Amino acid sequence: MVPFLSSPDGGLPGFRRSLAATLLWLGIVVALPLAAVLAMAATAPASAWAGLLAPRTVAAFRTSLGWAAIAALLNLPIGVLLAWVLTRYRLPGRRLLDAAIDLPFALPTAVAGIALATLLAPEGLLGAPLDRLGIRLAYGPGGIGAALLFVGLPFVVRTVQPVLAGFSRAAEEAALTLGASPAQTFNWVVWPALAPAAVQGAALAFARGIGEYGSVIVIAGNKPGLSELVPLLIVIRLEEFATPAAAVLGAAMLGISALLLLTLGMLARDRAAPPPSPPPFPGPSPRLTHA
Repeated sequence: MVPFLSSPDGGLPGFRRSLAATLLWLGIVVALPLAAVLAMAATAPASAWAGLLAPRTVAAFRTSLGWAAIAALLNLPIGVLLAWVLTRYRLPGRRLLDAAIDLPFALPTAVAGIALATLLAPEGLLGAPLDRLGIRLAYGPGGIGAALLFVGLPFVVRTVQPVLAGFSRAAEEAALTLGASPAQTFNWVVWPALAPAAVQGAALAFARGIGEYGSVIVIAGNKPGLSELVPLLIVIRLEEFATPAAAVLGAAMLGISALLLLTLGMLARDRAAPPPSPPPFPGPSPRLTHA
């Protein structure tokens, strides 16, 4: 047994009971459902696994992963800019803007999809002028990108914001004093400190995007091979009573998400590791000591 778990005075009071309750609750809420999906996928017939290579399924994976990656890459600079403004400036309506960042977390995703479809439809407030320019976002692949931008932006902002708030401005002031321009100061002083958090936020936005369902199905058009996503394909398989095929698709999505989260954990561990100690100072040379 691990010593600090068995020691009566090791750790916090009631540590073993709280740990057991936490693991039990985590197992019931998270591990057990995921294990059921994996078990169902493991017992699925070969035809269900062969369905992963079907053209419609491959197109759905390509659409889900591709648009989630595009939205995450676009959210990276936008999220860093919003975090910078919210942290560094005291502009009017700052608290309202800061609260609006969390709106995609609290808003039902179907409501977000309806709002975006109304706004970007050919007769909508933004969709009408875009339609006159020959740009149509709603009910097509562009609508997927708009929905994923909306739901993924808070991940980047909320990941970068605390790092930026705790960043000391002494290094910036020193760089400016030495003649560096604001752009050079940001590129060489600020960005290296923000980059790990920004990349982690973009990765979380990507992970959210590949599994997004409610906001996307309203605005995507859901055309097989063009704007159909894997979550929608899973629902279609369930409606067709093809539960093994749906479980195989779910297991594939679970594997992608687990691999992404594992990579994020490794990056976070590397970022939290202490820097290597500098080599010991060799001391003065004998010649200088003799002098």
